[in-house]
Parts: sequence; C-alpha cells; structure tokens
Amino acid sequence: MLVGADTGGTFTDLVAEDGRVAKVLSTPADPGRALREGLAALGARPGLLAHGTTVATNALLERRGARVALVTTEGFADVIEIGRQDRPSLYDIWADRPEPLVPRELRFETGGRLDAAGAEIEPCDPAAVSAVPDDVGAVAVCLLHADLNASHEEAVEAALVGRGFDVSRSSAVSPEFREYERTITTVVNAYLRPVCRPYLERLEDFADEVLVMTSAGGLIGSGDAARLPAALLLSGPAGGVRAGSAVAAACGYADAVTFDMGGTSTDVCLVRGGVPEPAPGREVAGFPVRLPALDIHTIGAGGGSIARLDPGGALVVGPESAGAEPGPACYGRGGTAPTVTDADLVLGRIPADAAFPGLGTLDSEAAGKALLDALGSDREASAAEPASGVVAVVDAAMEQAVRAVTVERGVDPAGLALVAFGGAGPLHACALAEALGMAAVIVPPRAGVLSAVGLLCSPRQRELVRSWPDPSSRDGLDDALAALGAEARAAVAGIGAGGSAGPGPGSEGDAGGSAEPGIDVEFALDCRYRGQSHELSVPTVGAFHAEHERRNGYARPEAPVEVVALRARARRPAPLDPGDLPPVTRQRCTGPAVAVEQDCTVWIPEGWVAEPGPLGAWILTREAP
Repeated sequence: MLVGADTGGTFTDLVAEDGRVAKVLSTPADPGRALREGLAALGARPGLLAHGTTVATNALLERRGARVALVTTEGFADVIEIGRQDRPSLYDIWADRPEPLVPRELRFETGGRLDAAGAEIEPCDPAAVSAVPDDVGAVAVCLLHADLNASHEEAVEAALVGRGFDVSRSSAVSPEFREYERTITTVVNAYLRPVCRPYLERLEDFADEVLVMTSAGGLIGSGDAARLPAALLLSGPAGGVRAGSAVAAACGYADAVTFDMGGTSTDVCLVRGGVPEPAPGREVAGFPVRLPALDIHTIGAGGGSIARLDPGGALVVGPESAGAEPGPACYGRGGTAPTVTDADLVLGRIPADAAFPGLGTLDSEAAGKALLDALGSDREASAAEPASGVVAVVDAAMEQAVRAVTVERGVDPAGLALVAFGGAGPLHACALAEALGMAAVIVPPRAGVLSAVGLLCSPRQRELVRSWPDPSSRDGLDDALAALGAEARAAVAGIGAGGSAGPGPGSEGDAGGSAEPGIDVEFALDCRYRGQSHELSVPTVGAFHAEHERRNGYARPEAPVEVVALRARARRPAPLDPGDLPPVTRQRCTGPAVAVEQDCTVWIPEGWVAEPGPLGAWILTREAP
C-alpha cells in the first residue's frame, strides 16, 4: 500500500492509493502520534510512506533547535549578525532582525585562506576546533570561498567529527557564493538537525520505505532528509502545489494560482505552463535559507486564525491560531477565542450539523458566543454581523497574498484559475476569484487532503547547485554541467536504497552517474547582467534576455551576461499519478449552496455554478447573465 501523509497545524491528513482518507487531529508535542493514529485508521502498514512534515518549520519558528557553534574564517565571525543592508521594515525604526542562532561566544575563527577562485593562499589551521565546548549540540562550518574549494572545510569537519560533534559544512549544505546566505543556511541546518533527525529516523518504523517531501517539491529518502532538514521548511505546502498544478492542467488551465487554506496558514503559488514557479531560496523566520524551493507565499490566515479587536478598535484576524489544541470554539475542546471557522459556521457556510473528524458535531452556539464575547458591541445582536466582518478581513488578507504572486510580478490574474484546497480553501475561493476577476475556481477531488495526495504524486528528485568560479568565462561550462548532472542522476537513482539518496550536495559522488532508465535531468544557469547584484535561473544563457524582460519589464541585449552558478535537477517518476486514484463523483451544482465532503466543505455563492471536470474536479465559474 502507498500512503501520503501531511502533518498540518490542525489536522494530519493521510491518503492511500485506493482512495481511502484518514484525517486526525495533529499532536504538536509528538507529531508521530497523529501519524500512527492515521495509519492505524487505514489499517495496514504501508509499503511506501510519502511524508510532508512541519517538524523543521516549527522548530525554527519556535526557536527549539540545538545549541549551535559556528567555525568560520578569521575575521568573519560576525557575518551572521551583520547581514545585509536591507531592513525588515524600511520605515519602522523599531523593527529588528531576529536574534542570531549562534551567540557571539560560540563563534570561533580559524586560520587559513582561499582566494576568490578557490586557490589556497594560506593553509588551513583547524586548531580553533579545540575551543568549541563539549556541550554544544551541533557545529556549523562555513569558511570563505568553500563553495569553490571544500578542502579547508573538510579538514575542519574531520577534526570536529573526531571530537564527536554533529557537523554541517557549507560546501555540503549550500555550495553557492554569498557568504551571509551560505553561513545562515548552514547554521539553520545545524540548528535543526539534532531536533529533526530522531523524528525522521523513527519514521522508518512506520513503513517499508519512507520518502520525505522537500521545499523544492520532490521526494528524498528519510536518511537524506535527516541530514539536510533545512531543505524541509516548505515540506507540506509543496505537496499541495504539485497536485494542484496537475489538476489545473488537466482541467485546461496551465496557468493558475494554487490556494491552500488550512488551519493555521494560507499558502499561494503561481503556476505557469503547468509548472510551479521555483525559487533559489526562501526567508523563513527572518532567516534567508538558500536551498531550492517552490516560490510559495505564506500568510498567517487559516480556519483557526483568531479574530480580535486591536487597541484602536479595528478588527484583526491572525496570525495567531487556535491550532488543534484547543482549536476553534466550535470544536468543543476548551477554545474560547473566535476564529474563521467559527465565523464560517455561524454564517451557514459550514452546515450547523457538520461533523469534523475526531470532533463530532460542531457547536454553533459556542461559535456565536465566542464571536459576540470578543467582537460584539451588543450581546442581543446576531453573531452574524461580527462573523461577516471576520470573513471580510481574512478574505482581504488572502486576496493580497494572491496579488503578491501575480500583480506584483506583472502577471494579470484575470486569465488564471484559482485552485482551492485545504480544509478551508473551498469556503473562501470564490470571493477571492471574484475580487481579482479570475477566470475560474477549481476544487480538486479530495481537496481537503490534497497536500497528502500531492506527496504521492511528486517525483523522487534531487537538485544540485554549484558556484561558477569565473562569471565572465564559459570555458569548461558544458563539462561542468555534465558532471553536475551525472552527480544528480546518481543521487536520485539511490533514493529508496536504504533511505539514502546517495551523494549529497558538495560530495564527490559518482561522476559517471547511473544508467537507470526513467531518470530525467534538467539543467539551469544562474545568470545576470554584468554589474547586477541579483540573478535569474534560465535553461540557457541565450534565454536570459527574454526572462529578464518577463520578470523585470526590460532587457539589455547589448549587455554582457555573466554565469554565476550551475544547477542540475534529476527526477524519477512519482509513486502515483493523480489519475490513478479512484474517481470522485461530483454533480453540477448552482449557488448558493454548501457541498459537504468527507475532507472539506465547498461554498458556492449565489451567481456561481460548479460543473464536474476531469479527475473528478469541480470547475466553478460565474453564471452568464
């Protein structure tokens, strides 16, 4: 049996290859407990478990990682604190960057120096490792220009491993230029690994084979996930984007925006030509993590988002969430703060007799009381008034999120479909689509657990990147790309072999690659105009001008183009295709109507019609006048 399992802030969702669904309340203190309960509900040990996890994300957001030391080149101990000149909020003089994950007393400098081409100027002196205290949980090693020559870092790593430390080195985590981002990414990985490794290793008790979703939308072995937890910070949302883009394409909308509204957050991602937009890295909890990711924009707005009045009397919704414990007031688990789910229930978008998995029938009276207690000025008034305000505010926040991935990037949302999923997405999608003039709303089959479906329908994948030492020269570029592609191919061929994906980033690996059929390798180059401080990933240098014009509104065909990094992405087919799941039967429905499904509720407003589409999806459009 194949099972996809996605751990969310409120619910843990599981989908089996035969179409069965299990939805259980998440257990934040021990995420594995909810996973065990869900697997027990499905009634069999999976042959393969594809898992999306929030363990890494929560540990970073809540600052629950290990005590970390940093070993760096002499003179560079404060790079992680100096950062860059940009500020969290341009006009807010009180806005601060997050506290560094490594305090000043745990940063150690070592002798030795490489030049900008990776050539040795001064031999490495790993003596500094003797000063690292024994009580740290992990050590990050980031030496100057190690993205071009890993030898000094490897020497320091060997000395630290000899003392029994868990070591993350930048040349194995993020071998790209820019010292600040490379240092931060390596530190984040070291910070997370002692927390994430035990959980990820325990997953091997749950199934014969365990694959874990990365932020880039691909599956890797649990062993590699344990070694590189910084690559898992968008683990769950990436699965939903994969499945959502596939369903949109099947429905005839290759260009779309995926809209995943769960219990604690909303995630949106632009899809062009059936392909989710990629990003070379993401900022998480204020830290730039420079590892491949899907370009998912996240806001703190979900079904469990708490509504309140600010000191000026204005209605605010989120980012605080009631989560699974105690949950919204209507859950009957002790929650008293009003949430978006309470508002949807009071407004009748969720039927009064609705029952959620593990909760039984929702408590409409408790939902109304919570709204009036916190937001109502007249206790005798109807709770519908504050409920309407809550829905209007959260819809406005989510509309702005969709604008951030479309209008702010020069993309007109009018021709796009909005793919709505997550437990709350189909309740709010039509309002967003109408406000933005979008072409249609697509509600995929099993929309409430689509991220779990997407885990089963995502490829085994590894994406490797290397700095290119001389931006102005392309001598040897083709050979370097071929070698990187062979390394990526060998890595993805090993996924599923004992939970490991073979050589990781920065390792020597098998340059000969693998002859295993069914592995596709794609290449990209990070390019920029000479003098620019940012770059774009393109398939060839010749494609750079057009991509620059698409992203920035202009191009300079006469200007020289520099190559600063090489990328190779190797993929094996997904365990399952979306069309392999048993079909879901849906019938034509005209609004206003509420459609209650096993895993979600769909609100079809007045003037909208839902037509059945491919794969069992609903395609919602405005009725013709």
